[in-house]
Amino acid sequence: MSARLNGQQVRWRALADADAIAHEIALRIAAAAERAIAARGSFHIVLAGGESPRAPYRLLRDAHCDWQRWHVYFGDERCAPREDELRNSRMAALAWLDLVAIPATQIHVIPGELGADAGARAYVEVMRGVGEFDLVLLGFGPDGHTASLFPRHAWGTDEHAADVLAVYDAPFPTAERISLSAARLSRAREVLFMVNGLAKRQALTDWRAGADLPVRAITPAAGVDVLCESALLV
Repeated sequence: MSARLNGQQVRWRALADADAIAHEIALRIAAAAERAIAARGSFHIVLAGGESPRAPYRLLRDAHCDWQRWHVYFGDERCAPREDELRNSRMAALAWLDLVAIPATQIHVIPGELGADAGARAYVEVMRGVGEFDLVLLGFGPDGHTASLFPRHAWGTDEHAADVLAVYDAPFPTAERISLSAARLSRAREVLFMVNGLAKRQALTDWRAGADLPVRAITPAAGVDVLCESALLV
């Protein structure tokens, strides 16, 4: 099922439950990596944070991938010490990245421990010279946010927007964050959203109705794919 929503091309795919979404996400990441490495010799992926992607990350531990050619980035991060359990990089490391052979120098953690402004400036330097991402994985919040792009905040949608934004007063813990901008997240060959949990039903309904939500600001040329629980589309 495909639709164009105010300039965003969206392909909706309903799956039975969170487990089915996790398996499909893991398969699609591995397949995208294989295609990118065959075509260009490397795979550049942006990871989602929060709780939802933990399951597909665990599944990827057992994937047969050419890990040495992977380059990993993060869509957003909380401003907290590196070992803080709320850090997206910490979750991904424990669930997956520490258990596979991706070179440490190719895992580009957002330095949230520096604070929002300094950390954003540092990650802008990481982004220099990085072209189009091969795959961006994003979550979806109950208020329609994605990465750390929240309603009533700047999303960085202009083509000249900074690649990385300092975020203050986020409505969820932690209030101070760093996020890739909507414009930078949109420079990708493939964008996958994973949506599960009944708390997100209203926001998903609003998205499908064309509401002005942060998630709608992600507009790659190829469109976006949304994998969601079938119960949310009723």
